[in-house]
Amino acid sequence: MKVLIVGGGGREHALAWKCALSPRVSEVLVAPGNAGTAAEPRVRNVEVGAEDVAGLVRLATAERVALTIIGPEAPLVAGVVDAFAGAGLRCFGPTRAAARLEGSKAFAKEFLRRHGIPTARSRTFTRASFDAAWLRAQNAPLVVKASGLAAGKGVVIAASTDEALASIEAMFAGQFGGAGHEVVVEEFLQGEEASFIVMADGAHVLPLATSQDHKRRDDGDRGPNTGGMGAYSPAPVVSAALHARIMREVIGPAVAGLAADGSPYSGFLYAGVMIASDGTPNVLEFNCRLGDPETQPIMMRLESDLTALCEAALERRLEREHARWDARAALGVVMAAQGYPESARKGDVIEGLEAAARLPGKIFHAGTRLEAGRVVTNGGRVLCAVGLGNDVAAAQRQAYALADTVRWPGVQYRHDIGFRAVAREQGAGG
Repeated sequence: MKVLIVGGGGREHALAWKCALSPRVSEVLVAPGNAGTAAEPRVRNVEVGAEDVAGLVRLATAERVALTIIGPEAPLVAGVVDAFAGAGLRCFGPTRAAARLEGSKAFAKEFLRRHGIPTARSRTFTRASFDAAWLRAQNAPLVVKASGLAAGKGVVIAASTDEALASIEAMFAGQFGGAGHEVVVEEFLQGEEASFIVMADGAHVLPLATSQDHKRRDDGDRGPNTGGMGAYSPAPVVSAALHARIMREVIGPAVAGLAADGSPYSGFLYAGVMIASDGTPNVLEFNCRLGDPETQPIMMRLESDLTALCEAALERRLEREHARWDARAALGVVMAAQGYPESARKGDVIEGLEAAARLPGKIFHAGTRLEAGRVVTNGGRVLCAVGLGNDVAAAQRQAYALADTVRWPGVQYRHDIGFRAVAREQGAGG
């Protein structure tokens, strides 16, 4: 079978690499891909943009693609799955209606309240409905979110009501384009965050391995929020009891609620949850696709055939499937360009990739492209160095050995990815 992966980031490189390992797959197309996917065996980049829905349908038809997997959120929110279905093509992802869970944070908050799923208290405003007096009466810190898609950057943790007010005004003024025409203001929740990702077929779900992302740019969870600076799997914070609770209180009601609302959910569903001190899994956000960089360590651990799991979901028989996982931990370190997340310098030559390829682990490309035969930077998050190990500390050592081998001017990455899990392991061992 021929598979199409839509997108050009680190998540899509990991998906393409994983699908190409399947004996069922003859070739993986990636639209548009990056320098990393261009170098993978049995993988071919195609110059079709991830948001060119009509172009993707034409490509899948012409190439007789048997299965398409959508990586990023924008084409899902734009209705790419609906377009593929209309053309009789198999495409794994939620419909436009179901993808509103990510496309509109205001919609998601109302959905969570209506279906009794735990989440932070919040208010939603437009410029016309904004109530500054209400805002000033709240206790800081506050979380301010652009309701629409903002490439993972539309969230501000405001330390004061003045900072929250300034963030809201900036969003209304177009800081994130149309994404900020509607703004959600939430209470700030204390706890530990985890990424809980499942595959859904409209009625049933198959949980993937747990993971934990690191959103802040700098060591010690400091600096601005980003799309993610690293992740590891499994996440020790998600115990067996907590896993069952998230399935019971979050995932189950969400999938049942969407079906009851007339928008059955098929695809990857990501719940970012904040685990409170009493164990309550409060939903911070829903994503209608796999997380990035969570996908990279998760795919490194997945031993099952991803294409077979996607087909089972499309055929509404996911309840009969089981995913097999490498017992080792995986940890990914995102290597970002100078200026990220505010901006990103492009065109710097990346050195050390050949040396890194001889080391254990795997480097997935994100913001890269080929220029005159050399790999150069082409985005904010450039690479993700992933290591495997018998525990998170061992995976961390392998990942940083990779990251320390690669360089370009202005490269930046955190040096403490996985610190919470490593501390837990050291505590358990000592």
